[in-house]
Amino acid sequence: MASHRITQPRETIPSSRRIAAAVAISFFAFAQSQPSMAEDASKTANASTLRICAAAKELPYSADDRSGFENKIAEILADGLGRKAEFVWSQKPAIYAVRDQLDKNLCDVIIGTDTSDDRVLTSKPYYRAAYVFIQRKDSPLKIDSWNSPDLAKAHPIGFVQGTPAEVMMTKLDLYNDNINYVSSLTNFKDKRNSYTRVPPERMVVEVAEKKSDLAVGFAPEVARYVKANDALKMIVIPDDNVRSDGVPVPHHFDQSFAVRKDDKDLMAAINTALPKVQTKIEAVLKDEGIPFEAPQPPT
Repeated sequence: MASHRITQPRETIPSSRRIAAAVAISFFAFAQSQPSMAEDASKTANASTLRICAAAKELPYSADDRSGFENKIAEILADGLGRKAEFVWSQKPAIYAVRDQLDKNLCDVIIGTDTSDDRVLTSKPYYRAAYVFIQRKDSPLKIDSWNSPDLAKAHPIGFVQGTPAEVMMTKLDLYNDNINYVSSLTNFKDKRNSYTRVPPERMVVEVAEKKSDLAVGFAPEVARYVKANDALKMIVIPDDNVRSDGVPVPHHFDQSFAVRKDDKDLMAAINTALPKVQTKIEAVLKDEGIPFEAPQPPT
């Protein structure tokens, strides 16, 4: 599920990749107009299949041709459970998957959710991913953290609003100088009362074509496009960042599978299967070019 799509309101510390969509999440028209869909879908659930909540058009995470890396992970998980993967496609972005799919019993599992997401029951984490800087390899700017002096020389800088990058850009007084450029990445589409995704491929290509000196993105969302261009590199951002008031701004996030809170039997089965499929999952991440690390031990 494209886990770095932030769902928290903008004044809170962002989670991984889920973009702030507090207003959009309040739209109930779709949910109210589909009462029979959940009933019909619930009748199709059975022990031989794993119904996966999936976005039809949200690469590199998911696509209805199963080319997303999370589609591949879903198939690995299903196989580990001895089930067949059944994708339940949505034309909406994955930020709506909990509300419009999982909670409606249209599907049973979401791939790539922040382990800390309290809307759902999450599995043991299967990898930890970070935010990264994206630069050309031939860039004269030396940027490896938010404390790098050369950050002040980079212009423009691409980033996604509602993510840790926005918090740090604001702290460093770089936000106002770059927000017009960031808006151009979505062709200045009006974001009021709606969710507008910054195309990760476009943000990466802008750096490759020297239209941007730097971009900041969630590694799983941008790695595929960086890997495809030999002129580019990713630098993992250290996870030691704080706001101006000293509050931590996490940049590394554990990723889990998610089910409904009352679906404890399925979650137990997933956690049992995880050790058997971990190596295959990591092979997908490596093939995607995603720099990943071991999840943090529980606190």
